[in-house]
Amino acid sequence: MQTNEQLLSRMSDDIKLRGLSKSTNYRYLMSIRRFLDWAGRSGEELGEEDIRQFLKHLICEEGLGNSCVNTYNAALRFLFAITLDRNLNYRQIPRLKQTFSLPTVLSRSEVGRILENASTLRNKAALMTIYGAGLRVSEACNLKACDIDSESMRIFVRCSKNRKDRYTLLSQSNLCILREYWRVYRPNHPEGWLFLNNGGSKRIHRRAIQGAFDAAANISDIDKDVSTHTLRVCFATHLLEDGADIYTVMRLLGHANIRTTTIYLNLVGFDPELKSPLDTLRCERGSNHKAVVKDA
Repeated sequence: MQTNEQLLSRMSDDIKLRGLSKSTNYRYLMSIRRFLDWAGRSGEELGEEDIRQFLKHLICEEGLGNSCVNTYNAALRFLFAITLDRNLNYRQIPRLKQTFSLPTVLSRSEVGRILENASTLRNKAALMTIYGAGLRVSEACNLKACDIDSESMRIFVRCSKNRKDRYTLLSQSNLCILREYWRVYRPNHPEGWLFLNNGGSKRIHRRAIQGAFDAAANISDIDKDVSTHTLRVCFATHLLEDGADIYTVMRLLGHANIRTTTIYLNLVGFDPELKSPLDTLRCERGSNHKAVVKDA
């Protein structure tokens, strides 16, 4: 019987062999380690009832949200189905239904204030690139100088979330700030990373960009629930408001499914000339219907 550490090592290999991302590897292993610590036994001795009780513990005692619990669920399914090669009755370990909430969107003036209040030229250039090109934070961290194509005015995004390369927009304002950043910072890294950490030895970490965004949002008196990803949401929403078609936005964002992109249609404002059908009703004159007012 293999130890739990050996089991986790084998699971990590199974994740890598399937080409899943490093973040998935980290989340799955963290989830399984918590499960094994909670059970206090060898993973090979555990089964469906242990999974059920653990998920119930996460929901009822720890009060985790549906999305978080479903991540544990997915990790457990992977462990038993792939690493342990055991069949499970998935009806006994169902996924939780997830609620749908619209993402927060900022007005253009709010985005402008955040960008202007970035603490350094590097942070401003990184945040402008995320908004101007609709990038994920990880994609901004992974940008290389050679990915900026000023001739065709586009940015090459390599191996994004769905492990697909794509091109997105390079605006003139974005190009100007990147050229200014290059003149001042002169990033020189053997692997060609565009945005480097403060020491210049590594590419910038996503936490540094998030921290820069949080600080700028705080100075800008933004009281909404926002993160760096909000800039990507604003990119899509503002493009749609300007008349871009949904399929173009889908390509620029790198979505694999159009249904993901259509979420942003819910954030687009209505035409101010659009009227409710209530305002276009023509009530018949001399109607016998009278409003009934009840005493309080």
